[in-house]
Amino acid sequence: MGLCRSTDGNAGAPVRIATLEPPVPEPPVVTRRLFGTLCGLVFLVNFGRTAFAPLIETFETTFGVGPAAVGVVTTLVWVGTAVPRIPVGYLLTRVPRHLVVLGTGALLAAAAGFTASSTSLSTLCVGAFAIGVASGAYFVAAVPLVGELYPEALGRAIGVHGTASQLAAVAAPPAVVFALGAHSWRAVFWFLAVAAALLTVAMVVVLRSRRGIPSSSVGVDRDFLGALAHWRLILVGLLMISAFGFVWQGLFNFYVSYLVESKGLSTSAAGTLLTVVFAAGVPAFWVSGRFVDRFPHVPYILAIHAAFIACLVALTAVSSFLAVAVVTAALGYAIHSLFPALDTYLLESLPDANRGAAYAVFSGLSLLIEANGSGAVGALRGSGLAFEAIFRAFAVGLIVVFAVVAGLYLAGRLEADRLARTAPGVDP
Repeated sequence: MGLCRSTDGNAGAPVRIATLEPPVPEPPVVTRRLFGTLCGLVFLVNFGRTAFAPLIETFETTFGVGPAAVGVVTTLVWVGTAVPRIPVGYLLTRVPRHLVVLGTGALLAAAAGFTASSTSLSTLCVGAFAIGVASGAYFVAAVPLVGELYPEALGRAIGVHGTASQLAAVAAPPAVVFALGAHSWRAVFWFLAVAAALLTVAMVVVLRSRRGIPSSSVGVDRDFLGALAHWRLILVGLLMISAFGFVWQGLFNFYVSYLVESKGLSTSAAGTLLTVVFAAGVPAFWVSGRFVDRFPHVPYILAIHAAFIACLVALTAVSSFLAVAVVTAALGYAIHSLFPALDTYLLESLPDANRGAAYAVFSGLSLLIEANGSGAVGALRGSGLAFEAIFRAFAVGLIVVFAVVAGLYLAGRLEADRLARTAPGVDP
């Protein structure tokens, strides 16, 4: 990937240009095996998070509650995802990353078993929160580790890892339907518990040989407070993702209910389109991970923002099944393209000494904001507002965020934040 010096107002700032890249050297066998187990674990942690959305109506019937109460359950999954990220970021300054990942696998197995045993809405909430905690801790430890296993192909590696995660989101709805038909919703979480336990053991076997694992993967981020020196870059990341993630959380957790109530689709058709919105994320992660390695990061992210907003507005305007299906696929592709692009932007911008801790702070704060999306939609819907009105209002808010990010970029402030990390202590 080539770099050149800009000729605009940000003189001296590095600008990425698309070039043909030399082949990436073949990684050691242990590295490939470790990466494979990480892809397996990320499949499971995301399966646990996304399995709750297609079960919303089942939970309402099983526990005799309304959409607002079930919205709390789905919110707790994502709050749980956010809560451990900053504490785990500090933990990573003391404990090797691969050991933290192993711990998250064990926690996921236990949490899934507890959720499968739930006998009340309260215990279901506890289980959902615990699954979220396991997933949040996993991502904080694993995403920087993935980048360091493949430092010369960061975007591609994150894209492949994200693709494995997205395959779980695609598999969750049909797996839930199968479980409901064959047994009950509890079977979903018993499967998750057993699979997480087996894969955690497999990772222990892989880690018996440490050759090929970079030294930074065993805990180089020793200065947690030093990560806060990159607060401007963290705020830029929050600005780029939090509002879009908030809307996405509210949208996909109520997607089936939205399509049934507002578009007149059957429950089975709506469930199919929920699968489509996640399936579109599989190529999105794969392609976006490669694109972000080749093109200027901020304009690429802004293009994704614009595409998502356009799809959200279009979704509230169309009514036929075919039109809704097309917009659904485009919407899923757009939002899932954002995740590897932003992760790559941040991880490339942060120095080795603070990468893990700073990423933990960023992801923890962003998820604390995003996790409230489904709860907000549930509360607004419970107050009598129509889904269409809620999502149109969200689109207006996203347009404002887009305008702010674009304005900062055109004014040179985002490039200045990237330049600041190459000269610590300098106020650009």
